[in-house]
Amino acid sequence: MPVDVQTETVIACPRDRVAAYACDPDNAPAWYANIDTVEWRTEPPLALGSRVAFVARFLGRRLAYTYEIVEYEPGRRLVMRTAEGPFPMETTYVFEDAPGGTRMQLRNRGEPAGFSKLVAPMMAAAMRRANETDLAAIKQILEGGQGSG
Repeated sequence: MPVDVQTETVIACPRDRVAAYACDPDNAPAWYANIDTVEWRTEPPLALGSRVAFVARFLGRRLAYTYEIVEYEPGRRLVMRTAEGPFPMETTYVFEDAPGGTRMQLRNRGEPAGFSKLVAPMMAAAMRRANETDLAAIKQILEGGQGSG
């Protein structure tokens, strides 16, 4: 059973500012509740083919994974993908102008394997809650003026 979770929010800031902050991996620990550390595997700045390693916690487990940037349209869209571990994942950010600011969409999808396959429905629900928390955090950071990225 594939997992496919999409969430969105409107942030009262210009699209380019929201996208620049969200697409900078160094900012991820500030707005992703489950991400502990980020390490560039290629030289910054972010570009097609960049690789970034993350250490996160999810459902009580420590996860270490490396994303590769597979699509990047600055200010509009970012797609990153990993094929490592028990849960290959693709994460997509889409940024659109919206009344009052920017609509940011966050989508995570993947194909669980092994034990992860058995808990896919629970995983999707937990992922949705986490994404909603993360989008609320980035909204608060950017609207509160803390995100200069």
